[in-house]
Amino acid sequence: MLFSNDQLYELSQLAFSAAHAAGHIIKTHRQTEIQVHHKETGTSTAGQVVTEVDHKAQAAILEILEPSCAEYDLALLTEESPDDGQRQKKPAFWCIDPLDGTLAFINNTPGFSVSIALVARNGDPLIGVAYDPVEQALFHAIRGQGAYKNGHPIQIPDLDPKQPLILSIDFSFQSHPWLEHTRTGLHDIARQLGLNGSDIQFRTGGVMNACGILEDPNICYFKYPRSDNSGGSLWDYAATACLFHEAGAVASDIYGRPMDLNRPDSTFMNHRGLLYAGNHALADHIIALHHSVLLHRKAGRLSENAQTNFQ
Repeated sequence: MLFSNDQLYELSQLAFSAAHAAGHIIKTHRQTEIQVHHKETGTSTAGQVVTEVDHKAQAAILEILEPSCAEYDLALLTEESPDDGQRQKKPAFWCIDPLDGTLAFINNTPGFSVSIALVARNGDPLIGVAYDPVEQALFHAIRGQGAYKNGHPIQIPDLDPKQPLILSIDFSFQSHPWLEHTRTGLHDIARQLGLNGSDIQFRTGGVMNACGILEDPNICYFKYPRSDNSGGSLWDYAATACLFHEAGAVASDIYGRPMDLNRPDSTFMNHRGLLYAGNHALADHIIALHHSVLLHRKAGRLSENAQTNFQ
């Protein structure tokens, strides 16, 4: 065993404290004038925008977590710092997004959060913490110990036949060449599962998009693979992957395989797509939808360049 249950508990408490500290900074700066900068990495507005609050929140997190790196021989991977490669050498690493959903934060709309995970070198998520500082909602999970919201066990309800199937997805999908095929596919899935129609809702903030599924299984969140080296990164998905595994939900790549949460060649994740669903039958249908997309593309009925346009 990499860590004992007592050690994981102790590390999770540090992650809670770090998430709350960062959340306090984020909430304090909400609705104030914010300095916005642009990173050289990333191909979309969401991937390029960074604020002074991102950096302040990260500093607060590191002040709490860095001592544990020496004590437990852990590496650090954060969105706002270069990848030093130590995550491939140490037994585990902290994976940190100090402010997921920066665009939502700038626009003062729901969807921003703090995301902290502990990931083993083999890519297994050990601890996942997601904190919404506005709603003061803390989602957390420890490997083998269940998933919780504000200390209460997360129990995902059954699909509600009175409600529609919802794809909660980034705004960039509005211009995706596969949008209409996906819309049609979702309608077919809803019919097969006995749901009341389907819809696509465009939102920002991948962590909160995923967490919403834990309370409403009629929602799903997925992304098709893309071939360019960009898109969502390890820190966008590591914490919620742990939450979903412990809640008995599905967090996988678009083929149904485990997420590659410590790929050695890049921090980007969309090379194999991703899939979040609270219901396993729904997840199977989404995997089949992606397969149908591939068949249509092979037959020339969908754009060959779609993979490089989606984030």
